[in-house]
Amino acid sequence: MSGLIKSEPFTLNIGPQHPSTHGVFRIKVKVDGERIVDAEMVMGYLHRAMEKLAEERTYTQNIPFTDRTDYLASMSNNLGYVLAVEKLAGINVPERGNAIRVIMAELQRIASHCMAVGAFTNDTGAWQTPVMWCFRERERVLDLFEMTSGARLTCNYMRIGGVAFDLPKEFEPATRRLLADLPGFIDEIEGLLVGNEIFLARTRGVGALSAETATNFSLSGPMLRGSGIAWDIRKADPYCGYEKYDFQIPIGYQGDAFDRFIVRLEEMRQSVKIVQQALDALPGGPHSTQVPLALRPPAGEAYARVEGPRGELGYYVVSDEGPSPYRFHIRPPSFINLSALKEMTVGGTVADAIVVLGSIDIVVGEIDR
Repeated sequence: MSGLIKSEPFTLNIGPQHPSTHGVFRIKVKVDGERIVDAEMVMGYLHRAMEKLAEERTYTQNIPFTDRTDYLASMSNNLGYVLAVEKLAGINVPERGNAIRVIMAELQRIASHCMAVGAFTNDTGAWQTPVMWCFRERERVLDLFEMTSGARLTCNYMRIGGVAFDLPKEFEPATRRLLADLPGFIDEIEGLLVGNEIFLARTRGVGALSAETATNFSLSGPMLRGSGIAWDIRKADPYCGYEKYDFQIPIGYQGDAFDRFIVRLEEMRQSVKIVQQALDALPGGPHSTQVPLALRPPAGEAYARVEGPRGELGYYVVSDEGPSPYRFHIRPPSFINLSALKEMTVGGTVADAIVVLGSIDIVVGEIDR
């Protein structure tokens, strides 16, 4: 035993340019050999003072800001913000407008989860096949966004009172073709990875969080549901008529990286069901309510939340009866979900830390607002 070599802990920086960080983000870890004994998150590289800038622009002019928080889920971010303003101003949305919002939000969830699943498989060491398959289906969703809003990534489509444009006549047949193909694609991804012993070794038991720990960290979305808690804003606090749609809340049981992956796959299946129901029952009538260009909501405050692809996405808006919000604040799921990163990485290896970060599915634009 006298000849045993003792290792000495040293500090390792992962990022801010590391390809597996999903954005400009840095983890400062202390390692003893391959094991992480401490971890510190360093963020702020993308901070743009967005919330402060929003207080100098009109309520409508702020919609493009929300595109650029979670730029992989612009439709969902648009929706959360306009719901908060509508709540503040007492504006009602036509039934058709609400149905279109649901369709776009669920298509956005599918597109975002395609990116999450594809990038996550890359983080586990898989070759490019799953990534290319996921990007192929995501591109088809972005084609639908482009034909409706004119943009693919930062769509700027939701409006206070409804949506910017009605659906073009080509939208429904193209969407139904996509919905017919998506279940087969999800089955392909599942068949490729779920039985793969290397993928299972890299994800099973990695970054596990108990239901109690996930709740204490205020996690939401696939992070929370992966730990076995069936909490979904679309069910718990419905908006845009979600109470009319039949869908399930997928959950995991181990709370590890594998369960979070499976939950996202199952959520895509549920989103397909929701979009099909919304298209089948799509009402006629106007797609939006006329709202004054210089909207001045009565003095007060409002908070609205949606179930974004990454979890509970909330917007808090305060009005002083002026044309701009007196206060504008975002409750970003990526930022709050990331708070559990240290809990999930300490005790594991450096390689596991990359998998854990990928399983959280962060978007740094939402963290650094």
